[in-house]
Amino acid sequence: MGELFPISEYWWFYLSFVGLVVLLLALDLGVFHRKAHTVGFREAAIWSVVWITLSLLFNLALYNYALWKFPQDPRLMAIPGFDPSAAAWRVSLEFLTGYVIEKSLSVDNIFVFVMVFSYFSIPPKYQHRVLFYGILGALIFRGIFVALGAALMQYQWVVLIFGVFLIFTGLKILIAKEKEIHPERNFLIRILKRFIPVTPTLQGGKFLTLENGRRYATPLLIALIFLEATDVIFAVDSVPAIFAITNEPMIVFTSNIFAILGLRALFFLLAGAVDKFYLLKYGLGVVLVFVGLKMVWLNQLFGGHFPIVLSLGIILGVIALSVVLSLVFPKRNSATVRREFGD
Repeated sequence: MGELFPISEYWWFYLSFVGLVVLLLALDLGVFHRKAHTVGFREAAIWSVVWITLSLLFNLALYNYALWKFPQDPRLMAIPGFDPSAAAWRVSLEFLTGYVIEKSLSVDNIFVFVMVFSYFSIPPKYQHRVLFYGILGALIFRGIFVALGAALMQYQWVVLIFGVFLIFTGLKILIAKEKEIHPERNFLIRILKRFIPVTPTLQGGKFLTLENGRRYATPLLIALIFLEATDVIFAVDSVPAIFAITNEPMIVFTSNIFAILGLRALFFLLAGAVDKFYLLKYGLGVVLVFVGLKMVWLNQLFGGHFPIVLSLGIILGVIALSVVLSLVFPKRNSATVRREFGD
């Protein structure tokens, strides 16, 4: 079966969706966060609920649109055995599954955000500004990755390569030890410092500043560039992972974008508690191995497509289990061990 939402017919949807995202971001920064301030737990919780609600409402609207549109599409109805109601339900489940995968993988971003803001001594009141522009850049990169993925995923050998890559990445997460982050070694940051000097301290909420007629970058800009470079690396994992769930670029794009839009609120909600969910990284590793196996083997085993309901159940189950186990068996730091067993 061909694409349910071919870009040649749904170009208007992509433009409208991007316009909606730009409007939401403009309201976010220009109205609700016009003044730099520290985002507290309550505000972060409210915004997390807002973004999740918007995502679910979009999914509901997408389901109802597909339920209305598919029976009127001669191209789809000419396909033997095509069931418009079942196809609309599948679209909704694929969006939800892709959203859950990206939302779960984005927790890894939060660990990086915490370390980068600490490394560059970025005050809490400026962190939202960095994350805003970081996510704006992430939206652009994700669009590029989705477009490339849609073109490449038409070839079975590419699907297999992506599947093997996801399995390898998942196993690496499960086995490899955590490494310290060294932003000063980042290639883009080293290149930037060759062309523009960097101020030793922050200059308010500015990314660039002018001193004695010379342009300087601030640590805020360095932090932003590092976060952008990190997101590109994360996108290499997350975009193929959602393509393992669906071959519809529109679903991959929209579920990815909605998950990213709520990332800032999720950061401020969980920033102080990331260590509590220390087992989540292993859950994410298992999820990546699972979606990789779907691309390499499980889809073929189930006649071309692994059941989407079962996929969603496995992914939610693994993530929930890793969170629960993290809380039931809290991580013991070295200070706790010394208190219990002595120096």
